[in-house]
Amino acid sequence: MIDLIRANLGPMMFGGLVLFLLIGYPAAFSLAAVGLFFGFIAIEMGVIVPQYMGNLTFQLYSIISNDLLLAIPFFTFMGAVLERCGLAEDLLDSIGQLFGSVRGGLSYAVIFVGAILGAITGTVAASVIAMGVISLPVMMRYGYNMQHATGVIAASGTITQVIPPSLVLIVLADVMGKSVGDMYAGAIGPSIVQIALFCAWVAILSILRPSHVPALPPEARTLRGWPLALKCIRGIVPSAALIFLVLGTIFVGLATPTEAGAMGAVGALGLAALYRTLTWKLTYQAMSSTMRITAMVTMILIGARVFSLVFQGVGGGLWIEHMLTGLPGGQVGFLTFTMVFVFFIAFFLDFFEIAFIIIPLLAPVATKLDINLIWFGLLICANMQTAFMHPPFGFALFYLRGIAPPEVKTRDIYLGSIPWIGLQLLLVALMIVFPGMVTYWLEKPPVADPAAIERQFQSLPGLEGLSLPGLPGQN
Repeated sequence: MIDLIRANLGPMMFGGLVLFLLIGYPAAFSLAAVGLFFGFIAIEMGVIVPQYMGNLTFQLYSIISNDLLLAIPFFTFMGAVLERCGLAEDLLDSIGQLFGSVRGGLSYAVIFVGAILGAITGTVAASVIAMGVISLPVMMRYGYNMQHATGVIAASGTITQVIPPSLVLIVLADVMGKSVGDMYAGAIGPSIVQIALFCAWVAILSILRPSHVPALPPEARTLRGWPLALKCIRGIVPSAALIFLVLGTIFVGLATPTEAGAMGAVGALGLAALYRTLTWKLTYQAMSSTMRITAMVTMILIGARVFSLVFQGVGGGLWIEHMLTGLPGGQVGFLTFTMVFVFFIAFFLDFFEIAFIIIPLLAPVATKLDINLIWFGLLICANMQTAFMHPPFGFALFYLRGIAPPEVKTRDIYLGSIPWIGLQLLLVALMIVFPGMVTYWLEKPPVADPAAIERQFQSLPGLEGLSLPGLPGQN
């Protein structure tokens, strides 16, 4: 019996963690408690030596000394300020007026504003709540179908998962040991395709069900000529400038993600001052929200490191690797299992828990199967969007239900999410069929021309006629 337990400590650890999480115990404490408990058992059974647990010191130090993780509070603070400063109202009003004469114009406005908010806040909750409070009453006032209105608002909020500088992408890059810049660059294609899919669905609906997405009546189009142009400029240009400040400096190599996040935080304060909404109350609320989210992420990460250290020590990593690499179908079998597993596990765990618990177990297997980790991470990210929308567990639906007026039925919110879930699953399928959607944007390694190197070598004085052995491409 003892030998059986000793040989199966890894599966038992994983099962114990699942049990704690299903009970509802906080993830950070569940991870640490299960890790320490099984660590002591492993020491008593002689599976690991007591000195092995001393590695916890180095694990915890690596967390607090990780400069990349500083980007999380910076981007969180930036999003919290922008959520409250009035930027979303201006954006929705100006873009809504721009598309006012088009059927589904408000839906297009919600999608584009959701994408812009996603690019400058990076959090689903902030985007869904802001869009719901601002746009849902307007869409109801002008006769939009309730299911469509709630669906497009919830879906536009989940775009933040994929659009840089999403917190999701920062955490994924850190967990997978990849560059944040590469993760952001790889997300460009999926972001564009997702917005295009959402807009295409609105266009189709405006043809098949025009009464569901009416154009704004003439009396509602209050901005014409120069006042429309100035309103659009005031709403869009500051946002575009902040996006370039944050993302442009990363892409061109002028700043690290942490430095860009710091500039974004300062830029958000500047925008709040521009909109004359910068107050001590707003600043305090943003700082308080940032402190809670950062503390939550840090505690989950500490607990995950404790769990991971013991799990690897008792052979859990090898157990996962053997189980997943042994699936029939190789890469296809692994990807199929992973996508289905992440889809369902995301009903119960939020992104940070999945990132720090599940992904470290999957990434080594993906590497062994020669799967591009940037593409794999973005595939998981796109898949997780569906969990935010899936009734009855979707967090985006909970956020929307919390701020929707009483006349909006929960049934409408749930039914309204179904077409958008289908579009998100279509994005996942397109990313699998066309991986170049991600890899095209990644920086290509320089390719040396062996013949050119040979010619340069032979042109050096005294080396005429000599050749370089072992160059790629030589026989």
